[in-house]
Amino acid sequence: MEKILDIIEAIAHEKNISKEHAIEAFKEALINTAKKLTSYTSTFEALIDSDTKTYSIHKVITVVPDDDEQLFVEVGKEPNIQKVESDSFISLSEAKEFDDSLELGDQLKEEFILEEHGRTASANLFRELEYHVQRRIEQDLFEKYKEKVGSVMLGTVNRIDADDNTHVEIGELKGILTLRNRIKGEKFKRGDSIRALLRYVSVDPQYGLFLELTRTSPKFLEALMESEVPEIADGVVEIVGSARIPGERAKIALKTEQMNVDPIGAAVGVKGVRINAVSQELNGENIDCIEYSPIPEIFITRALSPAITQSIKIDADEKKAVINITGDQKAKAIGRSGINIRLASMLTGYTIELNEVEGVTERQVDSSEPEVEKTKDTSALADLFK
Repeated sequence: MEKILDIIEAIAHEKNISKEHAIEAFKEALINTAKKLTSYTSTFEALIDSDTKTYSIHKVITVVPDDDEQLFVEVGKEPNIQKVESDSFISLSEAKEFDDSLELGDQLKEEFILEEHGRTASANLFRELEYHVQRRIEQDLFEKYKEKVGSVMLGTVNRIDADDNTHVEIGELKGILTLRNRIKGEKFKRGDSIRALLRYVSVDPQYGLFLELTRTSPKFLEALMESEVPEIADGVVEIVGSARIPGERAKIALKTEQMNVDPIGAAVGVKGVRINAVSQELNGENIDCIEYSPIPEIFITRALSPAITQSIKIDADEKKAVINITGDQKAKAIGRSGINIRLASMLTGYTIELNEVEGVTERQVDSSEPEVEKTKDTSALADLFK
């Protein structure tokens, strides 16, 4: 098996893994093959010479005190567990019989020639190498997609299973969009291209390495807004938080440190083109953009829009807000099926309690502007009808 590194490099290129990972897989395959041919209690080390592009295997025995527990290992299964001498350790007194200069912690190494074991060794090495290379491929894929957790993935629907889970092909892996991670009312068919947020990468006995996707997370809304709004992508406008009831309505809080930038206008876009693009992707979900304020009273009041509140009292310790509101605004504050107040509470982190007060909230008029007296004289219109 000369020039073994050339073979390993070819495997790395073919399997699209790094040369270092391919070498690590080969070393593990060599060690496990040696253990299969001798004993699983033995310790081996595999060395690869980069100059000659060859390898060597050595059995390693460590010198330990005479009463060390590592001298014996348990083998078998209950109730037939037995203690036998370990092949990886040797007592100091026994080691001294071979060489008086040996001390505790020294290691005895004996070369293990794999070729001497013929076809059995070759077959075992092939299986072990195949197994460990596959593990390295999966590890590389795991690390690659782990870095993409929280980002939007584009994939193609492969199939819909009996549990109504949507299986999506994404690059080298397959993603799963479960029913609970899908927006209510959405229907997909094979061949559809869909976008979803990568929730996490997982290894399952049934599916193997797979990606769990979601379209219901508030983070999906935030990622879509970032892709549609350049000011958010550039960091000029910051998303402070968001809350969603998937497929129905959402609220997103925005802020900016630049005085000449309107965060709401930037997010909505000209004639609503940006926010409408995100809404369309979310199956028509209504999205309210709210300007964030570090003052809880102002932030909560804005989060309850379009309702107009009279006054607000904050209990910071219990994270509770009691809001006085007139009867004509109460329905707006609550929203259909309580959706508006629920989203406001989710967005701000405060429990919101409404206290109805008497009166009607009228639109405020700027008192600094002079009141224009209305005229009843219509003579100026007479010329239009001649």
